[in-house]
Amino acid sequence: MSKFRGRVLIARSTTIAIAVFGLVAGYFLGRALAIQLAANCLNQNTALVAAQDDASFLEARKVLAGIQDRPSSFCSEAEIAHFRELVFRSDYLKDVGRIRGGKIDCSATEGGLARPLGQFKAQSTQKDGTISYNDLVPIRDASLKREGLQMGTAYAVFGSASLPRLGSIPLQIAINAKDGAHERATDGTQSDRLIATTDGSGRAGGTLYATRCSTLNQSCVMATASVSDALQGEIILIAGITLVLGVLGTLSGLALSLLYNRSSDHSQQLRRAISSDKVQLAYQPIVNLHSGKIVGAEVLARWDDEDGNTVPPDTFIKIAEENNFIGELTKMVLRRALHSFADTLRNHPNFRLSVNVSAADLVDPKFLPMLDEILKRTKVEAKSLVIEITERSMAENAVAMETIRELRRREHSIHIDDFGTGYSNLDKLLYLFADTIKIDKAFTRVIGTESVTVAIIPQILAMARSLNLDVVVEGVETEHQSNYFNSVGQKIFAQGWLYGRPVSAEVLSHLLAQESSGWVTEADVTPIRPAKQHAAQRPRIA
Repeated sequence: MSKFRGRVLIARSTTIAIAVFGLVAGYFLGRALAIQLAANCLNQNTALVAAQDDASFLEARKVLAGIQDRPSSFCSEAEIAHFRELVFRSDYLKDVGRIRGGKIDCSATEGGLARPLGQFKAQSTQKDGTISYNDLVPIRDASLKREGLQMGTAYAVFGSASLPRLGSIPLQIAINAKDGAHERATDGTQSDRLIATTDGSGRAGGTLYATRCSTLNQSCVMATASVSDALQGEIILIAGITLVLGVLGTLSGLALSLLYNRSSDHSQQLRRAISSDKVQLAYQPIVNLHSGKIVGAEVLARWDDEDGNTVPPDTFIKIAEENNFIGELTKMVLRRALHSFADTLRNHPNFRLSVNVSAADLVDPKFLPMLDEILKRTKVEAKSLVIEITERSMAENAVAMETIRELRRREHSIHIDDFGTGYSNLDKLLYLFADTIKIDKAFTRVIGTESVTVAIIPQILAMARSLNLDVVVEGVETEHQSNYFNSVGQKIFAQGWLYGRPVSAEVLSHLLAQESSGWVTEADVTPIRPAKQHAAQRPRIA
């Protein structure tokens, strides 16, 4: 129960952690996206305002040039009327008038002034004598700061109106003089404000800014917006992204937890099945292909989980290996198989039982003592038990190879299972240790087809013949496949549905008892060719 609670706690913790991570990631991603969207809009609007500023600058120059050429009395009623007509017809002009010494004498908006008004400081003077003013305060409306341009005694106030908002974001527009500086200015009524006077955009503290400088005059249009206002304006976007990633994180956490629980649950179920002998064993007959007599059987493990679902051997064997209890499964298989066939193996020494052993078993120091103990209890000789290994289980593993040597010294036969699907050193695996190779069913099933794999089979058989190795062919299901191997001119053993499906120990014992020719003889199981003598050679059996 404690292990179950532990798995539940891990699953819940994983789900909560991934969900929280999704929420946090969504929040910060939403913030970043909101700020980027605001910056993009800021750039676009600044470019628009700058284009309008250039257009208004050109219009002001044209109007001022016309005023200079017009022979009117200085600030006369006719001239003021003309100024008003210019402003009325203009797209960008806000005021036109006369200025001397930085003070306004008359304008379209104020008419003639009894006393000159204002004191303006020139920001720059161009080559043609035109004087530019920045942050010029128009008459009657000190809330709007615009640009001013003076040519002679005529001046014009122009510029686009400040955009109060960028979508839902409050926006500030400023006109700064080009001087290549980036600084903060302070006045008596405002907090520090950023002054950017070169093309560019970015973030300065809690302020987003974008600047576009004119190619016509010495001014730069700068738009700024507060980061907090940008985030507030996109609160729905941020909330949406946070929610979506939070949901995705929750779903991902649940999926991972389910996979973990399923894997852990199967692991625990398999442990319980092994300890309670609920893993079933089946036995598939191995026959002499020429005589058709049963000469042995391979032990196969079968398991249905506690929900009644059949779990493939490759799956539950992998679970046992990954959770480090494959040795328990191997021990159970050996104990039950040898117990079921102890009498048969003692009374009929030419019959062989084959058991698959994993790579983990071969490097486990408990494996050989465990095997000896089971053989001793069942009174079965080592030569009656065949050890099947895969090519990978021996590859470049000194401990595994020493275990195989010891198994050979104890007169166990060594079969290489699924031969041809691995990548081993054949000289090391076959010549020194193995008695038999088992040709994988992947080769058997292509017989009679046009697959290029068929061409490999004669090479495998020739190699086995030259190394004096027996051959067991797996997956023989058709007469055509049987006839192919029966015609190769060497002794072949076979297993497959054509000769018998995996059956229980009782059914196999009954089949053996029903053999029409009685029990197999030594001629059925030993090579028909003289064996090549070499180190560690032992009698072989399929």
